[in-house]
Amino acid sequence: MSQDASILIIGAGQAGAMAAAELRKLGHGGRIVIAGGERHAPYERPPLSKSVLANGGQDGQIGVHPAGFYAGQDIELRLGTTVTALDPAHNVARCADGEAIHYAACLLATGGNARVLPPLPPGTPHVHYLRTLDDATRLRDAMQRAGEVVVIGGGFLGLETASTAAGLGLRVTLIESADRLLGRALPPELGTWLAQRVRAQGVELRLDCGIAAFVPQADGVQLRLADGTALHAPLVVVAIGLTPEVALGAAAGLALHPVNGGIQVDEHGRTSTAGIYAAGDCCSQYQPQFGGHVRLESWQSANEQARIAAAAMLGVQAEPAALPWFWTDQFGCNVQMLGAADPAIRYAWRGVSDSDAPSPRFMLLGTREGRLCHAIAINAGGDLRQLRALFGQTVEGLLPRLCDDALPLRLLVRDIQAQAASPTPL
Repeated sequence: MSQDASILIIGAGQAGAMAAAELRKLGHGGRIVIAGGERHAPYERPPLSKSVLANGGQDGQIGVHPAGFYAGQDIELRLGTTVTALDPAHNVARCADGEAIHYAACLLATGGNARVLPPLPPGTPHVHYLRTLDDATRLRDAMQRAGEVVVIGGGFLGLETASTAAGLGLRVTLIESADRLLGRALPPELGTWLAQRVRAQGVELRLDCGIAAFVPQADGVQLRLADGTALHAPLVVVAIGLTPEVALGAAAGLALHPVNGGIQVDEHGRTSTAGIYAAGDCCSQYQPQFGGHVRLESWQSANEQARIAAAAMLGVQAEPAALPWFWTDQFGCNVQMLGAADPAIRYAWRGVSDSDAPSPRFMLLGTREGRLCHAIAINAGGDLRQLRALFGQTVEGLLPRLCDDALPLRLLVRDIQAQAASPTPL
């Protein structure tokens, strides 16, 4: 593709904004258009359930890029613009207002939508979903008027929302249908610890709890639980996951993953149709750490996929994607995860875990066949950065030292790396 070719990015979120910036960084001098349905310039989504939900003064502080960036980079930002159809045969996108946008390459960065409980569709009084900045604003206003909230869903979003609500002084009930928290992301022992932490922070946590019926009422929602318990909720937040926004791509004939529903892309972000790429929550990509195609719904994944897809559009070799990394802030804990969880991983603990401590600090080191492949840090992000250098290395015999929190991890890692380059055994 020539350096003056026109590139269209559909989706004005994290992936779309980062891809546009990377295109300019790599020297692309042609037209770049970002079309997004929201009225806001691209913003970071992680703060929505935390700082934005707690403080209206944060609304203008979460932009992916600073004010003036898009104009300064000659990037056309089309806000409030919905692309309704793609015509790959003629390289044209058609918008709801009738405009046609021609492109040489197109990136789908359409993200996803909050998964909906059919009995409580969006717009039901006293019921909130949290996906956009406008959603966060409405929920924040509702929380300021409410003394109690029921959060349905014990995933990352539900936990963060419950944590913020508890911090604002609301009485919080958190309902999770599984028998433990974050079962796909955390080992059982850490899930148990987290449940203890949540309860210690004053949240009523109901695990392995199904909901048999929802009855919207004038002053809230009546919930009938599977065990027969009736629960009245003046305010309900539904946080049960995300569905990828793939309708545009599917209508254009792009291949979707048969299990996770994302737009299938290769390691360079290319879809099944030439000239069309995808990045972020909407796409499914093979991830060697997970051993298959997955949709990685994370800030880092959106950035990495956008970077690599932008390079592929221009025919530039990109650095390989970084190890999967994810973080969450909840109940006084910054939790960071590096690598990928797997039932076959064995975990060892570094540090003391006290679920009642104001700011507990410890790590879990995960090995598979003796190699370090997953690590989880609770209020220990600095140690996690030190540990990154050992990923993929055989550390099984070194775990007693690595798990001794009296030994500085930085010095341990340095010594282990030096020993790996030396024939002398430790």
